[in-house]
Amino acid sequence: MENTLKEYKTSLEGLNTLEIQKRQEKYGLNKLVEPKKQHPIVLFLSQFFDALIALLLIAAIAAFLINDIIDASVILIAVLLNTIIGFVQEYKSQKAVEMLKNLVTKTAIVKRNNEIKEINSCELTIGDIVLVSEGDKVSADLKIIEANDLTADESYLTGESDAILKEINDELYMDSNILSGNAIGVVKAIGMSTSIGQIAEIVSEKSDETPLQKKVGHVGKVISLIAILVCIFVFILELFRGVPLVETFMTAISLAVAAIPEGLPAVLTLTLALGMQKMAKSNAIVRKLLSVETLGSCTIICSDKTGTLTENKMTVTDYYFLNKDKTMLIGNLCNNANLNNGKIIGNPTDGAILKFIDDNSDIGEISYKRIDETPLNSNRKMMSTTHRLDGENIITLVKGAPEIIIGECKYIDNEGNIEILSPKINKMLCEKISEMTNKALRVIGFAYKINNEDLIFTGLMGLIDPPKSNTIKAIEECKNAGIQVKMITGDHSKTAEAIARDIGILTDGKVITGEKLDELSDEEYLAIVDDIQVYARVKPMQKMRIVETLKNKGNIVSMTGDGVNDAPALKKASIGVAMGSGTDVAKESADMVIKDDDFGTIVKAIKEGRKIYDNIKRFIKFQVSTNVGAIITIIGASLLSLPLPFNPVQLLCINILMDGPPAQTLSMEGAEKDIMHRNPENGDILNKNTLTKIFISGLVMAIGTIGIFAYKLTNSNIKTAMSVAFTLFVVYQLFNAYNCKANSHKSSKYLYAGIISSFILQLLIIYLPQLQTVFRTAPINIFDWVLIILTGFTIIISEKIVNKVI
Repeated sequence: MENTLKEYKTSLEGLNTLEIQKRQEKYGLNKLVEPKKQHPIVLFLSQFFDALIALLLIAAIAAFLINDIIDASVILIAVLLNTIIGFVQEYKSQKAVEMLKNLVTKTAIVKRNNEIKEINSCELTIGDIVLVSEGDKVSADLKIIEANDLTADESYLTGESDAILKEINDELYMDSNILSGNAIGVVKAIGMSTSIGQIAEIVSEKSDETPLQKKVGHVGKVISLIAILVCIFVFILELFRGVPLVETFMTAISLAVAAIPEGLPAVLTLTLALGMQKMAKSNAIVRKLLSVETLGSCTIICSDKTGTLTENKMTVTDYYFLNKDKTMLIGNLCNNANLNNGKIIGNPTDGAILKFIDDNSDIGEISYKRIDETPLNSNRKMMSTTHRLDGENIITLVKGAPEIIIGECKYIDNEGNIEILSPKINKMLCEKISEMTNKALRVIGFAYKINNEDLIFTGLMGLIDPPKSNTIKAIEECKNAGIQVKMITGDHSKTAEAIARDIGILTDGKVITGEKLDELSDEEYLAIVDDIQVYARVKPMQKMRIVETLKNKGNIVSMTGDGVNDAPALKKASIGVAMGSGTDVAKESADMVIKDDDFGTIVKAIKEGRKIYDNIKRFIKFQVSTNVGAIITIIGASLLSLPLPFNPVQLLCINILMDGPPAQTLSMEGAEKDIMHRNPENGDILNKNTLTKIFISGLVMAIGTIGIFAYKLTNSNIKTAMSVAFTLFVVYQLFNAYNCKANSHKSSKYLYAGIISSFILQLLIIYLPQLQTVFRTAPINIFDWVLIILTGFTIIISEKIVNKVI
């Protein structure tokens, strides 16, 4: 005590008024500071500072310049929709720190000027003497100088619901709940310097971009660069060929629109929204749209143990009785928990014992009146209750650490026969205890004594928080999908190790404690991080280090959590997954909330995320191959001194109307058959193989279109030749959409409907007089249709050849 008082320059009488003023001026008030918020208008406008959005705005302007009001309006709607979604997500994310601020206790009991008084908690300062008792919330971080049977609930920090025994020189943390006893503590940290304040500071930081944001941003930059270069090239080339300036400008602008996949944000939004709806039906609520896909790309899941992998309820799973009835009696009476319609109220361990007794014994009505109790503490490691048997005799019932209890016992109760606890029996009991502890069971011993005689041992119970029924299967699915699962828990290393081994997380990897982790330098930890499968006795800030180190190794990391302590790690993870039963702070910091707290639900979300990512790739491959085909066709025709095979309106039609239905329905394809039997994808959407396929597809389209166009110019007028080339290019897109469909058990009925609707629309454009005027088309004869279908089918043949070669 003296050392603590000296360290914080205070006394048992408390600080005086002058000293309080000095320290408040020096340290500030005891409150969480919120970061400066952006004005909502500024936050909204900032959404436009994005490469893809800027590119789409240019496309919209270009469409207005050629008087295509409909196309320009569609682009602007897509831009507005995406900026609104981004604005709402960022605006809502600011709530996390507000939630933390609301957690802070409003009043505190202090001793100042040798008087006990109640003050506003924000007035607390370093060195204040604070009094806490059962039912209180701690107002700042304290160092205990006096404690009487004090237990605290720190589940918001540790994630574990067990009552924590606190003694002199231990610390109490802001917002902890005092469950029993009382204490006096010295304020050691206030406001942002407290444990919860440090969490608030991290939570308020801006989130990293999701993998999808990075990938789509890269696609946007690549396409914008290509579009600019091609437009300049075509504009100059057409001018040198003597094409009128206005016509050249309109063609270049149309090509710019054709080169930009302006449908990408709309399809992204649709794909992700559909995924959100499906996940919601499976108890996975996505809070941030772009995070839907991230789970599908994740390489590592860092999962909490309690409540996620396990049932979050202690259960008696093993026992050894010398006298069953007496053990059940002791467990029932030496107990402060209650059962209310099967629900445990009180200490989880006591409740589990009651539940076991309720399910396995019929001890009838108990008339023993409790007259005294000695609660569990770290020195005795056992709880005792004293009851009156009759007018003269009393019985003392004891439960607790089995080694301690056996050491205090002289006898055993062998089914009613009182016998000496011999060395042989002692050895046998120790072996039973060892057998249970090796299975990570929390072992409780039971004994009693009548009047002041010696203790009589009756039996053992082994408890554990058992794994959920589907956990093993879900972890096996993760392994098949190339995803590592790492357990992070505040539990003892032996308990964590046993559970992790039983459910398949711990195979040939390592178990490390938070204490050992702190001893490692960043370089040492980075070198072994891949081998660690289980983290035990982990502190809040260590979770941050784990996530950051795994990300530094190139992983996409999913982190689960439920407490305030988990908020920083949830924020830093590639995707933070909060539990539905968790704190509001955890949920506000997370990207996704699992309503049923079930690891199996996370695995379902991974499957959906992978499907979404596949469908996004499908759309981008389809859309970009159309863009590349149009670009090569225009450049090729210009280099061959041919008239351009499409007019600006036809180019826009190809890009907007023809790509629309097929592209949208590609976002609704079912899951690939091998979706959970392949490694996660963590590369660019447009990787080398995909770019090769896109270029070859574009080249095939261009060669076929230019060839048929040149052929038709020899035996028909230019209007007919352009109509054939235009229709052929559309048919190429429809066949190419078929190339992009999923290899799924689910039918592609939406895709086929999209292809058919686009084909019908093309027929109307070719044969309906009113649309012939708008698109400057002419009717096509049956021979031309045969030529178009046969030539268009080459895109399917080329795709099959390329798939075999690459």
